[in-house]
Amino acid sequence: MKVADLDKYYDKLQLEYGEPSLSSIYNGGCENSPDICFIFMNPTGRNVASIKSWKSRRYPWVGTKNIWKLFYNVGLIDTTLYESIQSKKPNDWDEEFAEEVYKNVEDKKFYITNLGKCTQVDARPLPDKVLKEYLELLYEEISIINPKKIVVFGNQVSTIFLGEKVFVSNSRKKRYNLKIKDKEYPVYSVYYPVGNGMRNIDKAIEDIKYIINE
Repeated sequence: MKVADLDKYYDKLQLEYGEPSLSSIYNGGCENSPDICFIFMNPTGRNVASIKSWKSRRYPWVGTKNIWKLFYNVGLIDTTLYESIQSKKPNDWDEEFAEEVYKNVEDKKFYITNLGKCTQVDARPLPDKVLKEYLELLYEEISIINPKKIVVFGNQVSTIFLGEKVFVSNSRKKRYNLKIKDKEYPVYSVYYPVGNGMRNIDKAIEDIKYIINE
């Protein structure tokens, strides 16, 4: 099975839990044993790849800036590309530029996904029960790409993904071990670095640097 084979299931859940006028946002990057898999919460309509007319793969964080600041500061985005990202307005992103960005993600051997793929109009929090609808699909996604390390962002996603109550403030740089199918993966919980979480982006950068080098 390939990662793209899961898209049809995400599209079905989009109709149930997402904004019907928008499309699911999937995943992207290195799909063959990436050094790190980064797992965020769920996409919003700020991602320009969620519009129905988008013709490339619907990658996470297309048309945004702050998350790429995080990846740049931990050494995962090239300087020239980062400067291009920061200079663009959301609608300046097109399919060609999105492919260029994710070619860098692939070359740097990391992978970006969300627990929930249901795109919302805004950044309203999703209830646990909705995110849990995606959990088994995410486990399948993980087993396909087989990452060396996994980083989950925020208390809610960390708790659902690991199946135990997690507070990032008490878990910084702590290694959890999660068994998916027949393999055990090292998992780290990191502050969510976007939106209100921007106040913690420096802590997220510090912890991810540690995880990369650990």
